[in-house]
Amino acid sequence: MAEESGRRRYNSLRRMTQAHQTRAEIADAARRLFVAQGWAATTVRDVAREAGVSAPTVYAAYQNKTGLVWALVEAADIAADLPRQIDELEATTDPRRHLSAMAGYDRRLFERAGNLITLIRDAGRTEPELADLYRKAREVADQTRFQVFTSWPGGALRLDLDVPTAVDIYAALCNIDVYATLTAERSWSPDRIEQWWSETLARELLAQPG
Repeated sequence: MAEESGRRRYNSLRRMTQAHQTRAEIADAARRLFVAQGWAATTVRDVAREAGVSAPTVYAAYQNKTGLVWALVEAADIAADLPRQIDELEATTDPRRHLSAMAGYDRRLFERAGNLITLIRDAGRTEPELADLYRKAREVADQTRFQVFTSWPGGALRLDLDVPTAVDIYAALCNIDVYATLTAERSWSPDRIEQWWSETLARELLAQPG
């Protein structure tokens, strides 16, 4: 009886693992197709065929194409190691190190999911759901920067800056277009971009000694 009970628990774990694997395979297939042929040209049936599952399986896992993209956005945060950024932010009160942690996260995000971010932004010009998704993602990023900047002691920011302007400057410097230009057109390495971001953000946002 104990052996049978153990076998049932094992089978349950196996089914859960298989379900997670199926979701991951569907998400991988969707990302490949969205990047290769675009959002509008890709159907749920296409994704199902690419993943080797039925269309109802895709709908059961993600509801629709927008649900798939939301899942990919969440996966991009995982790939960029969001917990690492949080740990680095909480480990110090030094604004320079905060900026370095944020720049490192953005570098990893653009390095590992830049094509997805570009796809969502570009498709959002004709697809309201994706435009809303992109806007919400940018708002979440801005909220993180706002929380970090408001945690700094008085006098950390340049005297001529308020926090909303500092958030705007950060967004103007650290974005997918700057990253793509420097890597694709100027042959910069991701390491070099991250270092430049860290140094430039400190110079542009922080009060300088003396």
